[in-house]
Amino acid sequence: MSESSGAPAPSSLPAEFETLELRRVDRYVLMVVLNRPAASNAMNTQMGLDLTRVFERFQLETGDVRCIVLTAQGEKAFCAGGDLKERREMTDEAWAAQHAIFEKMLRALIDCPLPVIAAVNGAAYGGGCEIAGACDFAYASSSARFALTEVTLGIMPGAGGTQTLPRAVGERRGKEIVLTGEPFSADEAREWGLINKVVPPEALHEEVLAVARKIAGNAPISVRQAKQSIHRGLQMSLRDGLAFEIEAYNRMVPTEDRREGVLAFNERRKPEFKGR
Repeated sequence: MSESSGAPAPSSLPAEFETLELRRVDRYVLMVVLNRPAASNAMNTQMGLDLTRVFERFQLETGDVRCIVLTAQGEKAFCAGGDLKERREMTDEAWAAQHAIFEKMLRALIDCPLPVIAAVNGAAYGGGCEIAGACDFAYASSSARFALTEVTLGIMPGAGGTQTLPRAVGERRGKEIVLTGEPFSADEAREWGLINKVVPPEALHEEVLAVARKIAGNAPISVRQAKQSIHRGLQMSLRDGLAFEIEAYNRMVPTEDRREGVLAFNERRKPEFKGR
């Protein structure tokens, strides 16, 4: 994994989290690392709170971050889902209160204005699979496995799994995955549309960081507007989506970056985008 550049995250984010590690890979790329390897990076209440704080903050302030990579410590697990050891003695009321935190976390992740790429380095079960599905796109280690096992535990996916997964893999495949609770491989995840690319474990992070750097090198306002146009447009009729696209497009016209991009093209040089 690349060394951190030492550049800070947005000023309002703490340097350390109990369940996460934030690494500035370079000036524009931030890596958010799930950091509970002894628990297979399972999501406890604190991780839900930590992730919510990170991704909600980016809705208010991005600093100079232009792309985020979401991954996890270790090689065996990306995220094993909700921490069932923590949940073992929970009352119904405590369970519901914790799940409200997880729901808020998923909404914060989905609503993040910056591109978020998942680097799935191991097992992504339950909520871990849902987190991967909530990212803009995902690469996976060839050793990764996926599953939504909630129906085998007397519950059902409740952190976006019944919504994001079928949107990626289709309704019939989504029903098969959710209703059986059976695990599937990284190659199957790619074939079905949940994962964009399968990478050898030792190359995963460098592969994803190369893509993140490419995105971060593009005009940041353009990237954010294009992301929103795709995401929101797919929830509209085609005609409404086209109207939304033009509203997003018109945001580019008066920007310095648009002028810089055209000038750099004509001067045959790499543009220097400033996000304004």
